[in-house]
Amino acid sequence: MTTLERTATAVPKPDLGPEIQFGKPAGGWRLQLYKVVFESDTPAGKIFDIIVIAAILLSVAAVMVDSVESVARQHGRLLNIAEWMFTILFTIEYIARLLSVERPLRYATSFFGIVDLVAVLPTYLAVAFPEAQVLIDVRILRLLRCFRIFKLTAYLSEMRLLGSAMANSMRKILVFLSVVVIVVLIVGTLMYVIEGPQHGFTSIPKAVYWALSTITTVGYGDIVPRTELGRTLASIVMLIGWGILAVPTGIVTAEMTAQRFTTQSARARCSACGSAGHESDAAYCRVCGAPLSGAA
Repeated sequence: MTTLERTATAVPKPDLGPEIQFGKPAGGWRLQLYKVVFESDTPAGKIFDIIVIAAILLSVAAVMVDSVESVARQHGRLLNIAEWMFTILFTIEYIARLLSVERPLRYATSFFGIVDLVAVLPTYLAVAFPEAQVLIDVRILRLLRCFRIFKLTAYLSEMRLLGSAMANSMRKILVFLSVVVIVVLIVGTLMYVIEGPQHGFTSIPKAVYWALSTITTVGYGDIVPRTELGRTLASIVMLIGWGILAVPTGIVTAEMTAQRFTTQSARARCSACGSAGHESDAAYCRVCGAPLSGAA
């Protein structure tokens, strides 16, 4: 890979807004609806976002509480009513998003479109197939409602930044995990040879399980080395584990820093007065008030 190619792959992809991805209506009631459900910088849009975020958190909390058998027996009817209220609210939101864009099919097949559908589908499927235990497990459908928490990523820019950084870091993380797998296999094999079945290491897969739990600093303690050589190797693996845990964090943090620097560099200097150091979301110069060239 050339230097130019490496530079191109290091630059994060631009975050296309819903106006570009799905199409913004030219006018009429669809435009007004679009401003409410997709634009959070308007008063109505802010209220809409707050209501949806509160509904997401409350609905997930209701699913978690409903899994407690004693609470479900005592307040099952109330939880069922609440679940239907949340389902109806998210259904209205889903339909509103489809109606307010020029390309509804593209939104329906997007990540957030699928999340919106998963947020409402389990409740309706549980009603449509109440006895079809072979085809569908109602308990699983109830737990699928927890996926509504993914809807929060549509409202929090920090989550989008973290998701973008993790996606751009995926190749480096996969290479790192490959090295970890190699180390775990080697250590597990060595421990199987050193300790043997008489000390609980009855197979290489079981020894690899021990190595994985040790190198990740979990340490369940169900299998432990008994010989001096085995304990020495275990001590080395523990020390390696401390360093290994910091690597993925450093990779993602470096990518997030690079993304912020790239975003800020596009609008770092005002073309009118020449002042620099503006925030990534700044639309106007903090000194002279002139619009910044990189602002949306």
